[in-house]
Amino acid sequence: MSDKVVPELVKKKTERNAELLKKRTETQAKAKEERKSKLKEYLARGEKWYKADLEAKKELVKLKRKAKKEGNYYVPPEAKVAFVVRIKGYACVLTSRINSLHPKPRKTLLLFRLRQLHNGVFIKLNKATTQMLKLIEPYVTFGYPNVESIRKLVYKRGFMKEDGARIPIQSNEQIEKHLGKYGIICIEDLIHEIAYCGPHFKEATNFLWPFKLNPPKSGFNVKRHSFIQGGDWGNREEYINDLISKML
Repeated sequence: MSDKVVPELVKKKTERNAELLKKRTETQAKAKEERKSKLKEYLARGEKWYKADLEAKKELVKLKRKAKKEGNYYVPPEAKVAFVVRIKGYACVLTSRINSLHPKPRKTLLLFRLRQLHNGVFIKLNKATTQMLKLIEPYVTFGYPNVESIRKLVYKRGFMKEDGARIPIQSNEQIEKHLGKYGIICIEDLIHEIAYCGPHFKEATNFLWPFKLNPPKSGFNVKRHSFIQGGDWGNREEYINDLISKML
């Protein structure tokens, strides 16, 4: 009995499918190896920044003890980064009535991307931004966040801006795609670029969508008074960290 003849088209299709399967398997194996190597790099970056934070804390304790021993007071350096939260004004700057806000504060709020109540952004402190903060001080509260607060904000409320859309940050690949050319390849790189006001602070903050926060637990105190008078608006320095915890 003769063998069954396989049609030429079926034979070609079988060979083609086998070749495609081989290529797909090789591609998947290569992608898996790349993911493994990337994961090791991300973990190494995170470990490096963790050690750097520990060293910074130890150095701070050492400086405080040295100052106390010499009978002096340790004065920390001026903050370079502020976190600004809008607490007053209409829900949206663009839809507010023409007489609701003075043009200068309204324009400044737009420049800081504080379009809605309880929006928060990171600002690099310099002479220009300090003057701008004075213009909008009655409508915002701000202070100097620590690394832990920045980490909580990015991990819990971090969204990125892509083609004008608000996209959740779900992987380090998203960060590397947009900020890899600046040496920022993972979320810990992004956090420390903001916390220590790195050379690419502007690109890092523009990558992030303004943080949408909740009203604080137990509410605000008195919005019409400044923080130093027992109210809410204005500079609250390191106490901004407590407010961030309440608004997450």
